[in-house]
Amino acid sequence: MELLLMRFPQPTATSLVRQMPCLLHASKRKRYRVFSALENEEDDPYFQAAMERASLRFQETLRPGMILYTAVLYPLFIDPYVRCLLPPDIQMDVNQDSHEHCLATKFIDDKLLCTIQNDDGLRQVVLLTDGMDTRPYRLKWPASTILFDASPDKIFRRSIKKLEEVGAKIPRSCFFIHVPYETSDIQQLLRNKGFNGARPSLWVFQGLPIMTLANFKDILGAVSNLAMKGCLFFGELPSWLVETEIGSRTKWMDKLFMSHGLKVKMIKHDEVARNLGKESAPGDHKNILFVAEQLQFSDDQMEIWRREFQRIEEGDEEGFEEL
Repeated sequence: MELLLMRFPQPTATSLVRQMPCLLHASKRKRYRVFSALENEEDDPYFQAAMERASLRFQETLRPGMILYTAVLYPLFIDPYVRCLLPPDIQMDVNQDSHEHCLATKFIDDKLLCTIQNDDGLRQVVLLTDGMDTRPYRLKWPASTILFDASPDKIFRRSIKKLEEVGAKIPRSCFFIHVPYETSDIQQLLRNKGFNGARPSLWVFQGLPIMTLANFKDILGAVSNLAMKGCLFFGELPSWLVETEIGSRTKWMDKLFMSHGLKVKMIKHDEVARNLGKESAPGDHKNILFVAEQLQFSDDQMEIWRREFQRIEEGDEEGFEEL
């Protein structure tokens, strides 16, 4: 069968992306690889990892549309602002297959917006990121959404400066709050910043630097204590976390999440790619996609019910004394 492969004009936006000015242009004078361009700017490995992920999202955004047989293949997503976070001289190969990071980004985007749009009371979103996440700017958020970005402070502040320089803005009806990940007590800082554990929330994990399994357990503890029953926590975590343990990966994940009151399901990249009409790169993946549901009540929910129970109990005692 003859393969029909044609270039197709790239769409300016998708239904998941807010209409914004296009910032997608690259210098043609010099072309260096990402890390070469960064050598004199930052030696921080977390910064370089964040820049690598940003370059992959930029590469996906630049991917030209194609017609394959009777199907039209567009980029997985369009990020109008990621260009400003990258060096002015950067080399992109738009003919490569979609990277697993981009598949994960698309999966998380869709899951996030589908969940928040189907729940009128869900207006708190916690993004656990590398400091270069442009979701607060590029996605369509319902009015009154509060976005908490927990990420490395230095990287976040650099990104914010770059984004402000190109005119990136959060919707006026929404709130954007940064929570430095370096804090010793992220739970308390989230509360101090206005997070309410007695209201629905959505938690997304992608790119946040974690050095040890203990670091990730701290994140699970925060979700377990702050998220209301029924809330979702999803994203991608490094495969090396699981590879440090012996035995079934699925059983280990189940045990880890369940120990914090969360029921988890692992999502295969192949499945995501197939649903999107894409091909997933063969071999082992660097990250694990997951979706977890909170099974227990948050600390704030428990405190509210404790007070209510105490009030009822005191009322019963007063009624008994009157008798």
